[in-house]
Amino acid sequence: MSICKGLLILGCGGHARSVADVALAAGVESLLFIDDNADPGEEFLGFAVQRDFSQPLPDDWMCLPAAGDNYRRQAQVIKARQAQWPLATLISPTATIGRGAVLDAGSFVGHHAHVGPMARVGTAGIINTAAVVEHDCVLGDYVHVSINAAAAGRSRLGDYVLLGAGATVIDSVVLADHITIGAGGVVINSIRLRGTYVGVPARLLDSPARDAWHGA
Repeated sequence: MSICKGLLILGCGGHARSVADVALAAGVESLLFIDDNADPGEEFLGFAVQRDFSQPLPDDWMCLPAAGDNYRRQAQVIKARQAQWPLATLISPTATIGRGAVLDAGSFVGHHAHVGPMARVGTAGIINTAAVVEHDCVLGDYVHVSINAAAAGRSRLGDYVLLGAGATVIDSVVLADHITIGAGGVVINSIRLRGTYVGVPARLLDSPARDAWHGA
């Protein structure tokens, strides 16, 4: 990311705190958290946490959606765009980004993560701490690759996919939209049916009907 002076962080939950840590490590000077559940006078790392912000951003400030949940993060992106707040792409200085890799607006790459050459990460993707998205992977919008999870080369992850902590997708596998792989799960074949998959190899746990509330 081109270092901005300040970053408006949408949310102040666990992932937002990781975002703050990476932003400061990357040289961002000032932070402001916006969270509906903020308490009066709340702070984190010495920066204010407030319930609302409706002004234009100051010069040299940007915004980052910081909900770990993919659907909530989409709502944050919509809010930012309606307010005309420019979306940052935040990359830890300890992460590595391969040649030709592309990260769309609102994306986050955590400490010690790796995005391989010619990979593509869609809008507001999360490549979390020590996660790997290898060469030629294509990730849709609002994808979350959790800590220590890995998508091997040439795999394809659809919109709203969540790889839980330590999950693995082997090379050239395709995951459709709205799929969750539980922590430690290993995907060895492409999956077309939305739902939650767990285990080694990963098998369907939840039916599509149980996920229908997310909307497609």
